[in-house]
Amino acid sequence: MSRNGFRILDSDMHIQEPPDLWQRYIEPAYRDQAPVGVHKQVRDLRMTHPDGKPWGMPVGLGQGAPGPAGHLFNHTQELFRPYEERGWTSRVQLDAMDEEGVDVAVLYPTRGLHALSEPNMDPGLTGALARAYNNWLYDFCQEDTSRLFGAAMITPFDIEEAIAETRRCVEELGFRAIFLRANVSSGHQWHDSFYDPLWSTLEELNIPLGFHESASAGVPQIGEQFGNNFMLRHAYSHPFELMVALGSMCGGGVLERHPGLRVAFLEGNCSWLPFMLWRLDEHQEMFGDQWAPDLTMTPSEVFKRQCFVSVEPDETPAKYAIADIGNDNIVFSTDYPHVDTKFPHSVDKLFELPLTDEDLRKILWDNCARFYGMDDPKD
Repeated sequence: MSRNGFRILDSDMHIQEPPDLWQRYIEPAYRDQAPVGVHKQVRDLRMTHPDGKPWGMPVGLGQGAPGPAGHLFNHTQELFRPYEERGWTSRVQLDAMDEEGVDVAVLYPTRGLHALSEPNMDPGLTGALARAYNNWLYDFCQEDTSRLFGAAMITPFDIEEAIAETRRCVEELGFRAIFLRANVSSGHQWHDSFYDPLWSTLEELNIPLGFHESASAGVPQIGEQFGNNFMLRHAYSHPFELMVALGSMCGGGVLERHPGLRVAFLEGNCSWLPFMLWRLDEHQEMFGDQWAPDLTMTPSEVFKRQCFVSVEPDETPAKYAIADIGNDNIVFSTDYPHVDTKFPHSVDKLFELPLTDEDLRKILWDNCARFYGMDDPKD
């Protein structure tokens, strides 16, 4: 399959998990603590604790109306109603890929983005939640293992468990990446040596890390200062949390200590990147002798060597990012089936941007394939 002559690898396609995923898949010892999916509307993202309290949201948020209203919400309710009625199965996923023209997709969660974003979580529970999600996702991908690939959920609260689950997901389940929320939930900044054993494991396994944010969390997050204003929460939470994570990885020395680690900053635009890298480079020049004495490369140099960032299909300022950093570090996503997706016209929207054929070839396939280690569509 190709679209206008281009192969397409969706770097960050989402699934819609069943509301009872954790009740069906989690180990019995943790079943009475697991989140329960709400199912009162099309593509409902919400979860609750067994006692009905909202899961993975700030206190007081999301307890009333079922979701953000407005024309976009209503549009996606109607757009995805047939997919909801068909149960969001893996066959539905493949049909959506065919409709959009996507050859291969790496799958990230929807409800699962909130699973590990509760305050003061028990590390044992977080490991069980991750294992259950990954087992479900493995089953989901079996419909077509040449087109559907998983990005594994791992716990940031227990590094030994995160390492063990990473190995299992790569060596036994065939997953192509791991993902973490960009906002810190464990109390350790990403450049803290606490995570170094995990980064070393990813290097050893040649498996990349995708940072992926969401519009809300039960732990501190930039968007929470806007309270119930979903427009502002959504506008700021994704790119700003990714900027902070990029600072840790590129300016905090992680990528210099782990030169084989590949990292992507997903679903938060790419147009902010030139400014953020320029500012980090400037601050290294001004203050690096005191605060980053071990860095031998600038943040922009290490980013270009090891990092990727995703472009939105209709992100017109992306042309400035490409002009500044080049086209080797940008990947593409449809963001299906989320409220801000342009599905089924995501690829068409990208074709409307002022990009060259070389830009499109790299963004739609080459860069994604390099990030995920899939150099050939049948690999």
